[in-house]
Amino acid sequence: MKTVLVLVESVNEYLPILEEQGFRLILAPTPAMRAEAVATRGSEIDAVLTRGPLGFTAAEMAALPKLGIICVIGAGYEQVDLPAAEARGIVVTNGAGVNAPTVADHTMALLLSLVRDIPQADASVRRSEWRKVTRPSFANKRLGILGLGSVGMAIAKRALGFDMQVSYHSRSPRAGVDFTYCATPLALAAESDFLIVATPGGSGTRHLIDRAAIEALGAEGFLINIARASVVDTAALVDALQHGRLAGAGLDVFDDEPQVPDVLKTLNNVVLTPHVGGLSPEASRGTVQMVADNLLAFYAGKPVLTPVYS
Repeated sequence: MKTVLVLVESVNEYLPILEEQGFRLILAPTPAMRAEAVATRGSEIDAVLTRGPLGFTAAEMAALPKLGIICVIGAGYEQVDLPAAEARGIVVTNGAGVNAPTVADHTMALLLSLVRDIPQADASVRRSEWRKVTRPSFANKRLGILGLGSVGMAIAKRALGFDMQVSYHSRSPRAGVDFTYCATPLALAAESDFLIVATPGGSGTRHLIDRAAIEALGAEGFLINIARASVVDTAALVDALQHGRLAGAGLDVFDDEPQVPDVLKTLNNVVLTPHVGGLSPEASRGTVQMVADNLLAFYAGKPVLTPVYS
């Protein structure tokens, strides 16, 4: 029986899927439990289940002599030490695409709430006010997507249903799509009314949306980030929101989760959610099933389904 160290806390309801396939689980969802499990049970652990922000370090890998595979739920794996894993021959997989429909739904919910001012309108009615504010329509607006992966494509398909024009920036143009490609994040921002951040995190994408890109999006522009907070310069974003150089922002991700800057909580032109964009019963079940399928393939000596590197 193989033993899996489970560091995630958001899919507990579906972990029996792994147990039904014969895996023994060590649950360590807090930093203290994680450290204790690595220190005292390292010799038992064959696999690790983590997520991008939680990651897994080289030192932790070194403490697990039997470790053969690290499975990351979700697409991002920015805090997993890939060079250390590759040097040890440890396979790393992710859950790319599994929760894309859910993340895309949440993205559109944030965008609709923000642009149509739903939280403020709801609050006004609850105060027995009758606040009427004219807000933009979606039809014919220019939607820019930073990162046209599985999530980006799902967002784009939904945007077409609102009669929006879609542009995107990725490391290279994506074949087989009719959307307009922009050569840089700055160019994408300049061509967008609504800008969606849907690219992976990590050092390679840090502050792709910087002060210049936010200024290019402009005083009537809206930004939604459901990717990683590191992709956006938070200080520049807050400054633009405070001084009317950006119309609004919808954020599901933050630099130091679960801590959210107090200044964001005071602004009435932002909508905030606690990194729940990828959570749904369907996504959670599918994510754990993908982990199970990857583990079963690995231990059967077959190629894993979603390798992070070859």
